[in-house]
Amino acid sequence: MKKETYEKIIGLLGRKKAVPIVIDIFGKILTVLTAFLYFVEIGWLVVSREYKLVAGLIIVPALFFVLLSKLREKINAKRPYELYGFKPLIKKDTNGLSFPSRHVFSIFVIGGSIWVINKILGTIILIMGLFLAIIRVIMGVHFPKDVIAGAVIGCVCSMAMFIFLLL
Repeated sequence: MKKETYEKIIGLLGRKKAVPIVIDIFGKILTVLTAFLYFVEIGWLVVSREYKLVAGLIIVPALFFVLLSKLREKINAKRPYELYGFKPLIKKDTNGLSFPSRHVFSIFVIGGSIWVINKILGTIILIMGLFLAIIRVIMGVHFPKDVIAGAVIGCVCSMAMFIFLLL
């Protein structure tokens, strides 16, 4: 996305002080709600004595989170506000580490992993991931390519859950 596009979006959303605050809160709610639903699903699987699936829901997101974090460190891509010199609409002072988006990756790897065993809950989380991806871009902390890559990598990595169905 070009500098002018970010400036238009930030100018439009930043006109009313409450708008960026509400959008940021919504993004935080999506993140916390995803974690809550993730732990509820794990709890349900423990109660159901589905220990292989519990292991999968813990190992798959955790393993790929670590690997993605290492990849981000190696790439160390600049964020839009660094490259274009504007102030993002959410408090963010991180330099680099923009590609791929770890927030978006996380929600998609969790949602995709849950989708393998619970289609309804997984779909809900994946839809929440789409909203989070949009928020990360319009708030000026990621480029569209960052969130698209995070979503795609998260979905691909989540398919490792199928291995735990076969055990």
